[in-house]
Amino acid sequence: MSEIAFLLNGTPVRVADDRPTRTLLDWLREDRGLSGTKEGCNEGDCGACTVMVTDDSGSRALNACILFLPQLHRKAVRTIEGIAGPNGALHPVQDEMIAHHGSQCGFCTPGFIVSMAVAHLNGSSDHDDNLAGNLCRCTGYAPIVRAAEAAAHRPVPDWMKADQDLSLPRMSPEGSGETSGLPGAFRPRDSDALAAWYLAHPDATLIAGATDVGLWVTKGLRDLAPVAFLNGVTDLQQIEQSGDQLHIGAGVTITDLLQAIGPLYPSFAGLLRRYGSVQVRNAATIGGNIANGSPIGDGPPALIALGATLHLRRGDEMRRLPLEQFFLDYRKQDREPGEFVAGISLPVSAPALRCYKISKRFDQDISALCGCFNVTVDAGIVTAARVAFGGMAGIPKRASATEAALIGKPWTRATAAAAAEAMALDFSPLSDMRASALYRMTAARNLVIRYFHDLEGLPVSVLEVGS
Repeated sequence: MSEIAFLLNGTPVRVADDRPTRTLLDWLREDRGLSGTKEGCNEGDCGACTVMVTDDSGSRALNACILFLPQLHRKAVRTIEGIAGPNGALHPVQDEMIAHHGSQCGFCTPGFIVSMAVAHLNGSSDHDDNLAGNLCRCTGYAPIVRAAEAAAHRPVPDWMKADQDLSLPRMSPEGSGETSGLPGAFRPRDSDALAAWYLAHPDATLIAGATDVGLWVTKGLRDLAPVAFLNGVTDLQQIEQSGDQLHIGAGVTITDLLQAIGPLYPSFAGLLRRYGSVQVRNAATIGGNIANGSPIGDGPPALIALGATLHLRRGDEMRRLPLEQFFLDYRKQDREPGEFVAGISLPVSAPALRCYKISKRFDQDISALCGCFNVTVDAGIVTAARVAFGGMAGIPKRASATEAALIGKPWTRATAAAAAEAMALDFSPLSDMRASALYRMTAARNLVIRYFHDLEGLPVSVLEVGS
């Protein structure tokens, strides 16, 4: 790949001789003069920079502020300037935003419009979810939601469907390898090419969705070269069931994972629904969530509670290990130089799995702690237990003392209370800006009791319990 080729508001463009970690937001505003896409937080939280990106998998809303140019190769990008028709005709969501007084200062409005237009195109009517990643500080959300509801009944304009018929061959050949126009950037087409390149460049940065790595650039101002962009490695983006196991490639986005596991693990899917925003979930990958090694990542506690097996690859060698053994210490994993996360395997059935995220905001917030429980009860006796937490230690970690206090005991509230007390043997949480150590321990213990009531069929969700 000697250059980056994509459609911008229906027009083919090519980019070369640029740094590989330049964001789409900067390029749009500085090189193309498209200032409608706003810079707000510059970290993927506020949605002011939202753009629509289309490829053969469909159209998605993404944050341009943490989207690097090479991630757009052979795709179509539509900014706020491309939402209205070529003759100036307003898109239905624009028309309804005017009618319902959905804009005041207007800074956030372009991002809202793009998010609403993508949802309108895809027929998604969960407006609270669709707009959770777009922040407004002056209008208030009620007029915006009313505008989205009114637009939902109107047909999709023809010009919004044009990007779905991409003529990719005329844009640029697929290619794979070191780029001449973007030195230090590599875009492998499959995991074999990635494995060979990463073995030769073990100090390189692997970029999948860039929802975390993007901040290394926009906030940390780091030079990440050499880099490999993994969004073209399609064989790592598959979800396959074999017997009683579900294999999930590391490149599967949180959005696609959520859709796949919903029928299997509803509680885990509910947890992923609160993972960032639609824009973030559309970019972030489960492999990145694991390899990041964050002690507050929401994916690993659920996966550990499920008994997930991690698949690692280094060159032609494959290695497997229980996921909980991958995390050694804060930001330190059992991973050799040149070795990368290839995927995970899970049992397809876990009816007792429950996941609880504790955070200050319900949507789009970092967990103070996240607890996941998977207990097997046979004839009233606990025969197996897997309990894992994030935010309670420097790594995502199993609560082995809590598990031991459950196994072999009758499944009663008294047993749950005793297991909750054992939590102090598993964790010594820290105090930080999200929660104090005392709060974390108290909340973690309470989650054991909450889990007991949950399995007994009582309502425990804040979305179910009323005054």
